[in-house]
Amino acid sequence: MPAQIDADFLALPLRNLADAALTRARELGVQHADVRVERIRTGGLRLHDAKLETSYEDDERGICVRVVHEGTWGFAGSAVITTDAAARLADEAVAIARASRALNTEPVQLADEPAYGDMTWVSAYELDPFEVPEWKRIALLQEWSQQLLAADSVHHADASLRQVKENKFYADLAGTTTTQQRVRLQCFIEASWIDERTGRFESMRTLAQPAGRGWEFISRPDVYDWQAELDELPSLLAEKAAAPSVQAGRYDLVIHPSNLFLTIHESIGHATELDRALGYEANYAGTSFATPDQLGSLVYGSPVMHVTGDREAEYGLSTVGWDDEGVQAQTWDIIKDGILVGYQLDRRIARKTGQSRSNGCGFADSALHAPIQRMANVSLQPAANGPSTEELISGVDDGIFIVGDKSWSIDMQRYNFQFTGQRFYRIRGGKLDGMVRDVAYQATTTDFWRSMEAVGGPQTYVLGGAFNCGKGQPGQTAPVSHGCPSALFRGVRILNTLEEGAA
Repeated sequence: MPAQIDADFLALPLRNLADAALTRARELGVQHADVRVERIRTGGLRLHDAKLETSYEDDERGICVRVVHEGTWGFAGSAVITTDAAARLADEAVAIARASRALNTEPVQLADEPAYGDMTWVSAYELDPFEVPEWKRIALLQEWSQQLLAADSVHHADASLRQVKENKFYADLAGTTTTQQRVRLQCFIEASWIDERTGRFESMRTLAQPAGRGWEFISRPDVYDWQAELDELPSLLAEKAAAPSVQAGRYDLVIHPSNLFLTIHESIGHATELDRALGYEANYAGTSFATPDQLGSLVYGSPVMHVTGDREAEYGLSTVGWDDEGVQAQTWDIIKDGILVGYQLDRRIARKTGQSRSNGCGFADSALHAPIQRMANVSLQPAANGPSTEELISGVDDGIFIVGDKSWSIDMQRYNFQFTGQRFYRIRGGKLDGMVRDVAYQATTTDFWRSMEAVGGPQTYVLGGAFNCGKGQPGQTAPVSHGCPSALFRGVRILNTLEEGAA
């Protein structure tokens, strides 16, 4: 049975609040007004060596009003959720717009969006993680940690769990009213090995990706087999600890989705946010090499490269029914046949750049923050009848197979980068030939994606992602997913991180 909107959120006088705010905003002569009421529950646990270090649960509630008055934004938010407060926030938002008008050099206009009436949407989860008792969640993480600590190769174990349930009510003057609820969950278990004589250490983490799912992600092996991962983690860590250090040079790479999703996030996801490409984030988050004058002509990658943006993927972290500007979720092309063909847009940027419509990328992480353009689920599509990961590996004579994400670095234009990972296997003669360590791959964004010779089939596709994509001033975080298949890259530069660190 599909989940339902929480009764305690629906018990708030949502429509009365919207009516109070929007009526007052209309009286003040605004060109646009919207109101959001939000409740965001966040819970987390962290254990070290099976001992609880952190446990928290936060319940944030608030209301906000955003207006466009005389071509200028105005915004006000409050933790007080009453009809009087809602009307007062409309006054404050308009007052802020009036005060800011003299400084505004770009009148705000929004791309049109149909009115949808009264709509409800709930994300695709089964078991509400907030209904699982804290002691039960702690006991499970302790059990998993103790299992790892029992292995000779594991000297320390860390476990982390984070869960979020987000309720949003939105209404605007155009006639759209949406009530939404989505749940997301993130869990990882990490084992560490330390050489007490030299101080060298290695770690190995589970590959499970955060997902727009509920407790079934933790409790049901048919959804994700945590036990299978935990069973092999100690032996993988021991192999990594004993592995030789990689020899720097150029190698062919087969990259697993558990690593490649992060490269997509940093080198494609951020680079194709149109506000960034236009320079609006230059003083903080940076700009983009993928500027609008290159739309339709920039050879971003090889002809096998097809990247989409979406806010519709099942279990996606950025998946919604409607965004925080009342725009219905969509899917669109960003890179097609290796060519840059699209960007991620909100309503202001869409209108400014002559687009007929936003593709639904407005998001705020709190009722106390105004929506800004945020990343959709940005995903590399598999080949319809593409090869398996093993078949990709079989086509490599001298290379490296990379699994799992770790540290990374990329410049402010999203062009020069390097990424590491959790596990690295040498490929010789089309077969895996043991682990190596101290590996990082380095490239420019276009050189890297142009070197992609093949992508795997749908059977290799995994939806990865992150809870904590940062952007904006004041800073906001957003959850976002990135799906991708395994992929083959030719002649990528490999650094030895141990040697680079000593240089």
